[in-house]
Amino acid sequence: MNSVRSESRTLLVMAGGTGGHIMPGLAVAAQMRERGWQVAWLGNPEKMEGRLVSAAGITLLPLHFAGLRGKGLVALLKLPFMLGKACLQARRAIRQCRPTVVLGMGGYVAVPGGLMARMANIPLVIHEQNAVAGTANKWLAKMAAFVLTGFPDVLPKGQMVGNPVRTELAGTPEPGVRYGARDGALRILVVGGSLGAQALNSVVPAAMALIAAEQRPQITHQAGEQHIASLQNAYKQVSVSAQCVAFIDDMVSAMMSADVIICRAGAMTVAEVAAVGVAALFVPLPHAIDDHQTANAAWLTSRNAAWAQPQSQFTAAWLAEWIQSRTRDQLMQTAVAARACARTQATQAIADICERASAGKT
Repeated sequence: MNSVRSESRTLLVMAGGTGGHIMPGLAVAAQMRERGWQVAWLGNPEKMEGRLVSAAGITLLPLHFAGLRGKGLVALLKLPFMLGKACLQARRAIRQCRPTVVLGMGGYVAVPGGLMARMANIPLVIHEQNAVAGTANKWLAKMAAFVLTGFPDVLPKGQMVGNPVRTELAGTPEPGVRYGARDGALRILVVGGSLGAQALNSVVPAAMALIAAEQRPQITHQAGEQHIASLQNAYKQVSVSAQCVAFIDDMVSAMMSADVIICRAGAMTVAEVAAVGVAALFVPLPHAIDDHQTANAAWLTSRNAAWAQPQSQFTAAWLAEWIQSRTRDQLMQTAVAARACARTQATQAIADICERASAGKT
């Protein structure tokens, strides 16, 4: 495991709760380690970051603090006590690893860590992945040395650098090369995420049943372990052939092989769609905080680089008609437009700014 040494330059990453915060944080952590930095991580060992950070060989310094938004009056009344306790944990972590700079990637664990970094006069850099800023980053932006964003016009004094994406996306062939070599039925990739997206799981099979067999696209549908059996049955019930999988180990290859992806609009998904250069139909999660997925999707849809459909209007009849009105050439043009929006150097840009902050530059 990576040791935390106070005598060398050390980055303390603060991120937790969801993969949308953790995965870009890990990308930056890897970049900083390549540059000779030590890296530690402030997060909850019982949450997702506990598993992912440890697997990356990074020291996880424990902090227990959860979001209280929408959890009622009792939880709100507990906030001062819980925040105070978390701040003590954050101060202990900072004293242990003595970071040169602190990087907040979102999630409530970043709040006490950011406050304690500020009190210790340690440069704070924050990065907001979504097109609508989360509560933690709204608070921390006021005290940060650098405010970085994945989308434009998200936070005051914010600098758009894009969202870090996995390194294997950097060298993918241009959309024109991939699409131009194909013929036959359209290839559709449906991505529901690790838990599956029930709206996609129910609508897509029903839509395929409305399309004549000889005109149907090839379907690869990822649904998550808990939904795979019911998804397979849904396709079987309507006599539609589809490749149903619980997980996709090589998502980059799957995206490159698709003519169009049907998926949610998380910040990292939108960034990867652009980085690969593939057409996408986004169905934003309707209950996402501040409807940030709709705003994420708009970054591409406003540039004719993707499509989006509200879940309330995402019906089998609508989807069947939409698919039948697409040609591979249209999808290729959209993929080219998406690729033009990509910010593939986001990881390096964030690492550069962390180094600037550590040197006292603004």
